[in-house]
Amino acid sequence: MFVGIGYLIILGSVLGGFVAAGGSLGALMQPLEVVMIGGAAIGAFVVANGGAPLKATLKAMPSVFKGSAYSKAFYMDLFSLLFEILSKVRKEGLMSIEADVENPESSPVFSKYATVLHDHHVVEFICDYLRLMVGGNLNAFEIENLMDVEIETHHHEGEVPVNAVKGLADGLPAFGIVAAVMGVVHTMESVGAPPSELGMLIAHALVGTFLGILLAYGFVGPLATILEHKLGDGTRVYQTIKVTILASLNGYAPQVAVEFGRKVLISHDRPSFKELEEHVKQAKK
Repeated sequence: MFVGIGYLIILGSVLGGFVAAGGSLGALMQPLEVVMIGGAAIGAFVVANGGAPLKATLKAMPSVFKGSAYSKAFYMDLFSLLFEILSKVRKEGLMSIEADVENPESSPVFSKYATVLHDHHVVEFICDYLRLMVGGNLNAFEIENLMDVEIETHHHEGEVPVNAVKGLADGLPAFGIVAAVMGVVHTMESVGAPPSELGMLIAHALVGTFLGILLAYGFVGPLATILEHKLGDGTRVYQTIKVTILASLNGYAPQVAVEFGRKVLISHDRPSFKELEEHVKQAKK
């Protein structure tokens, strides 16, 4: 929704100001300029990001038009799930959660929290490290290092679409100049034409520069920023899980471990202590 609103503000401001100054919108309607700029930019994008990066970028793009999947409600469910799992470990031992982590879809604990269970990557991250706790001899320090490596890998993987879209935005002004130069070349070919016709040809050429800059900074560049924000949101989820599990491994009670994880969140996603306490109580019932 905000993407559409922002685009309307951009177009309204730029085109409205142009018309108010006495300009004609017809002069900006240059489909061939759009073909040159858009075609060259897409071609360069494919060359730079062919294969897996291209697939990752195309897969990530629809998310820019959606809100964040990691809201306060999601985190309350996540903390409730971790609290239940860690409480079960504390009361019944590590082996009691073996069935839960091996098949979370059929686990009575995981199945209570559909919002978390729906996120395959988050569930896999939780289960992988609980599985290491159950079957391995790793200490908290070793698990922390392994978590850091995985989170860093996840972050680098998520940066691929961000960098691809940034590269596209950075190239658009240059391709706008290319289109403008092509227009100037065409104008020079028509140097014997009347001044009014030459003026029109120069105006058409300058539209290329205008379109390249507008598309870069008004339309494509902001999409890269949105993807960057979403990447930060996704990384924060794993950091939250990491801190909570490590606190439990270091001997803290589940209530305290969950509080450690809560402190990782930024203010608009972080439930208050009372909110989380009430949610956990309701989930237990």
